[in-house]
Amino acid sequence: MMKKYAKTHEWVQVEGKVATVGISNFAQDKLGDVVYVDLPQVGKVVKKGETLMSIESVKAASDVYAPVSGKVLQVNEKLNDQPELVNKDPEGEGWLVKIEMTNPNELNELLDEGAYKKHCEEEE
Repeated sequence: MMKKYAKTHEWVQVEGKVATVGISNFAQDKLGDVVYVDLPQVGKVVKKGETLMSIESVKAASDVYAPVSGKVLQVNEKLNDQPELVNKDPEGEGWLVKIEMTNPNELNELLDEGAYKKHCEEEE
């Protein structure tokens, strides 16, 4: 299973038509300590590039953008009680939502890990 990244620092891991979405390690590092994760409603329909939800840290609130279009199938309920999972394991247990993709071709527009790392270095 391959991970792809958006320039807005979300990652996607795909299984069939379902994309698990979270924020990258780079993003959580920039955010600082996460204190609240405003999860979207299950059933919410999103378009690629639109605001999916927001995450609040001690520093600021930050929008999370949908890296693919589709419908929110599941949200990571654990984050309601343990928002710090986003800091501890952003690309694992700290995942945010699962989206049923309506246009898997959009994955081609995302970056692979190497290209994403380069993007982060340029942003620093």
